This record gives sequence, C-alpha cells and structure tokens, in this order.
Amino acid sequence: MDTPAAERSVLVTGGNRGIGLATARSLAAQGHRVAVTYRSTPPEGLLAVRCDVTSAEDVDRAFAEVEAAQGAVEVLVSNAGITDDQLLLRMSEESFTQVLDTNLTAAYRVAKRASRAMLKARWGRLVFVSSVVALSGAAGQTNYAASKSGLIGLSRSIARELGSRGITSNVVSPGYVDTEMTASLPTARREELQKAIPLGRTAAAEEIADVIAFLASDAASYVTGAVLPVDGGLGMGH
Repeated sequence: MDTPAAERSVLVTGGNRGIGLATARSLAAQGHRVAVTYRSTPPEGLLAVRCDVTSAEDVDRAFAEVEAAQGAVEVLVSNAGITDDQLLLRMSEESFTQVLDTNLTAAYRVAKRASRAMLKARWGRLVFVSSVVALSGAAGQTNYAASKSGLIGLSRSIARELGSRGITSNVVSPGYVDTEMTASLPTARREELQKAIPLGRTAAAEEIADVIAFLASDAASYVTGAVLPVDGGLGMGH
C-alpha cells in the first residue's frame, strides 16, 4: 500500500511563475514538501533553487540541494520551458536547438536524476508538461512543437522502463492558459482563440495544476504512459 501522500518530497522545475508556480502552490497546500527551480526571480513562500536545466552539473547540484533540505525527490514535475517563435525559413539552428535543449533534453536530465532515488524507493511520480501544439502543430513553432511532442515519447518510454518499480510517468497537455502573454494579445486575437476552444475560454493556471496534482497523487497509482489533455477541447481529434 502507498504511504500517505502528505509526506512526499516534490520538485517542480520552472516553478517561479505560471503553471509551475500554480502547481507548486497546489501541492504545498496539500501538505507536500515542495521545492521549485528558477532562473532569475525566485517565488516567495517556497524552497527555491536556482538552476539552469540545460546544464547537467547545475541539475545535479540543484537536486543535491533539494535532497538535503527535504529528502529525496519522490514527485518530479518537469515544467521548465521556453519559446522562441519564428517561421521555419527564418528560424536559426541555434533557436531550434536551444528550445529543444531547454524543453526536451532538460526533461531527460531531471528525470534521469530523479529516477535514482525513485528506483531505490520503488515509488515515484514523473509528470511532464507538454502542450496542445505537440500533436496539432502551430505555425511559427516548429521548435516548440517538436520539443513538446518529444516529451510524449520520452515519458512513455520511461513508463515502460520503470513501471515495474512502482514509478509512473505521464504527460499533461495544456491548451491556452491565462498568462501575461495571453493577456497582452489584442482583444480580437483573444476572441479568435476562444472561439476555437469548445469551452469558450482560456484556462486558469490552477486548472492545469489540479490535473498535475492528481497525477502526482496516490489516486493515480494505476495511471502511467498517459497523455492527458487539459485544453478545453481544443485538441480533440489530434
């Protein structure tokens, strides 16, 4: 039987804003010990560890810091990511590889580091934050969409490798979320986006966080290798 979820040690990468911060706060409110990684500005009220997820050395140092403060990571939410949008013919190779390194290769780095202790404990939760564009694609986002679709293959392969040790690996695929970026869009563009969403609105970051929290919980003990859309129906058919 699983031990009580209230005692889990959690790490959320890119947890200083948006979905990551909402997830960290949601899990902390449930009684978990929660740490977040950040690049520039740490959030208040949480254990915050500066980490460049494109550096294996930095990832290892950050994990060691979290382990010393709250024990081995039992729940990993791989959320850190960037965008650098540009049409294919104008996109530089540096732009493509930088987005892939931050969004996809970094997920491999943190999952590999976290899995050490999970394997010893024979229990773990890995949750990767993808995007609706992983399967639908988006003009100007070949790099971002490639990185987010790559997370699906990564997570499902991990699910097959580590499932026998009590470790689950899943993907959450958010649609449009209320962020600073969407708030800055022209009203006409926001209305156009909302018309494409069956629920007729964008999501609050907390709505994505609630689904991540479910996948991290004991209630999701038989869910692994899943891709769970949280997109208001936008990605149906993909």
